[in-house]
Amino acid sequence: MNSPGRPEWLIREDASQPVLLALFLRQRLGLRSPSEIPALREVVSAEPDRPDDEQALLERQWREYWAMTVEPQAHPSPVPLDLVDGFDTLVALPVDGADVLRREIAPLGADAVAYARRAHRAYVARESGPRTGDAYRAYASAIAEHERQVGRRAHSFELNVQVLPFTQRGLWWIGSLTIAVTDGLRRDVAAFDAAIHPIIAELA
Repeated sequence: MNSPGRPEWLIREDASQPVLLALFLRQRLGLRSPSEIPALREVVSAEPDRPDDEQALLERQWREYWAMTVEPQAHPSPVPLDLVDGFDTLVALPVDGADVLRREIAPLGADAVAYARRAHRAYVARESGPRTGDAYRAYASAIAEHERQVGRRAHSFELNVQVLPFTQRGLWWIGSLTIAVTDGLRRDVAAFDAAIHPIIAELA
């Protein structure tokens, strides 16, 4: 919404290929962090078979990569990034400090890229269907209801929404300005409106 002299809000909705790919790698590597985020559908979760210290290091390097993937501007790398062979342009890791992660994901490139592209295409196909425009209306309706409840204009804010094919229905914060929502919940108008309202209230 952009009106002269009024607060502005900006909501970006997507099923980002880099985010999908990062979560695919998380499952295939047998990582548990972040523990509150459920698994992706149609992705086999591996059981870790590494020494504890190596598993902990891999988890740490993945979490750093995850933060840069979800909100790159808020989590810039202290060293240059380098694209990882086999992942097209979807994975860039620090040239130093991500050696274990780089080694472990190397065999997974083709499967990871294929999954991320397939899941992203499914999201785009749903959004380009006969209900195009509902995405904007869903957020505008929640903001209007919030304004009625608090008796004032919503404050200016930004929100990124990742619509993802999780095995569990719900909504989770995955960054300071980013939430993830299950695709099934996103398509349920009434349930999504109830779920997004607390988020709008927190931001606006």
